[in-house]
Amino acid sequence: MTPILLIGGGGHCRSCIDVIETCKEFRIKGIIDNNLEIGHNLLGYTVLGNDTVLPQLIKETQHALITVGQIKNAATRAILCLKIEKNGGRLPTITSPNAFISRHATLGEGTIAMHGSIVNAGARVGRNVIINSQSLIEHDAQIGDHCHISTGAKINGNASIGESSFIGSGSIVHQGIKIGSQAVIGAGCIIRKDVPAQTILRTSV
Repeated sequence: MTPILLIGGGGHCRSCIDVIETCKEFRIKGIIDNNLEIGHNLLGYTVLGNDTVLPQLIKETQHALITVGQIKNAATRAILCLKIEKNGGRLPTITSPNAFISRHATLGEGTIAMHGSIVNAGARVGRNVIINSQSLIEHDAQIGDHCHISTGAKINGNASIGESSFIGSGSIVHQGIKIGSQAVIGAGCIIRKDVPAQTILRTSV
């Protein structure tokens, strides 16, 4: 199996570990985290250091996955994406064997499709995207780079989500709706009309 580094050791990292172990394509070499001590054990994997050692570790282990979560904004994930690429790293696309990804859909580099997620025909998902557990991206929908489609969210056909946006758990984006970049849609919202960039919504519209 191909060795891979995980960048970020929080709760999202734990979920990513489950997916990686299940797909059996990559072997986790270790974790990089700014808030955990070197040698800390996370689900059987060791923290190797913080972001300062990333360039050296990327030289040794080319593949890396960003396992920092995203709720308030995507800035940290986007910065890490650039840093990995700048140092010659590769961001593989990782798909749980318990997900369904249409052969007519596309997923960008560094994107992870987690357990129970569905991406249907014609959907286009960008780079460094979290397609979280049991979420649905319907036919011909477009998801920009660095987005997080959270647990149980439903993006209906021909909808588009701008880059670096967050779609909360259980929310529903109606067919053909456009959500601008860097938007935050709270959990359980139903979106029936277009949402401008950088909008924060806590209620349905």
